[in-house]
Amino acid sequence: MSGRREFLMSTGALGLGVAAGVAAIGAGSAAAAQGSAAGPLAAAGAGDGAHDGPPAGLLPAVTLLSIRHTGGRETLGVRFDDGVLDVSQAAGLLGLPAPLTLEQMLREGSWLQVAAVIGATRDAKLSEALVPENSITYGRLFSNPGKIVCVGLNYRKHAQEIGMPIPKVPVLFNKFNNSLAAHGATLHLPPREVAYKFDYETELLVVIGRTARNVSEADALGCVAGYCTANDFSARDLQLETGGQWMIGKTLDGFAPVGPYFVSAARVGDPDNLKIETHVNGEVRQSSNTSDFIFNVQQVISYVSRHFALEPADIIYTGTPQGVILGMPPDKRVWLKGGDQIVSTIEKLGTLHFSLA
Repeated sequence: MSGRREFLMSTGALGLGVAAGVAAIGAGSAAAAQGSAAGPLAAAGAGDGAHDGPPAGLLPAVTLLSIRHTGGRETLGVRFDDGVLDVSQAAGLLGLPAPLTLEQMLREGSWLQVAAVIGATRDAKLSEALVPENSITYGRLFSNPGKIVCVGLNYRKHAQEIGMPIPKVPVLFNKFNNSLAAHGATLHLPPREVAYKFDYETELLVVIGRTARNVSEADALGCVAGYCTANDFSARDLQLETGGQWMIGKTLDGFAPVGPYFVSAARVGDPDNLKIETHVNGEVRQSSNTSDFIFNVQQVISYVSRHFALEPADIIYTGTPQGVILGMPPDKRVWLKGGDQIVSTIEKLGTLHFSLA
């Protein structure tokens, strides 16, 4: 208990982001401290491009998660070394407004509301709003993003292992919201007559924090709020044996687990140099680095934004490295099945666990 009490009284911990937010907003900080969302800001991009809306750069070095409550409600949490702050519970106890979810926070640009709740929780020594992380059930970080954009064949060694030429531009497809799943979820596989060639694809997930239209590569990372560990779970028979329908092979229910954390861009730094791994039932299957990207994060965002706008809380799956089952010789392919345990890990972002049934 003393550890949590010290934590609650620590300006360096529970005060995270308050000073940074005040400095960034300046004269508007007083209103923000009372709970008003940061108003839309705009910054000119290179050439004809612009990225509008709440600036992603206002997020400090922070790690967020989603808490699933009894009855299925999912709310925003802030992760600290000594526990998780339930933002919704703390805001209710304090009588302060706050976004209920990560998606709401990103769309409204309301990080300063969260920062105000953190600061008030510290000042009030509101220990009941801080819970041990091992006591929570993780919710979905995303349940209703405007877009789930996916990039195929985006690691050089992966393209080589499946015998595909290096693409000249990013290969794009999509998933739908029904596929989103939380850390710790159980993915219920369809009957064998629907599909049975199931494969893992650990991927870096990019989370958009401000509207991006025709953004240059130089400006692209300014549109990123943060990153997550994700898995583009796939049914290869549906993807490749029904006329090349990538979307249907990748968007069955629960086929897009994400988590356990959203880590802000300020904490991650360079997204193009992160170790990435997959374990299946304890065995290493994928081990690579995002430095093997064919199209790095900046190039992907710039390319997509030339075709359609990316908006706050949109998410981008950036492709998977070598080591997938599809890349093995046909006689060595043992497709995933019920009971398998999948673990996806990306440096600085945490480890995503899910199981199959």
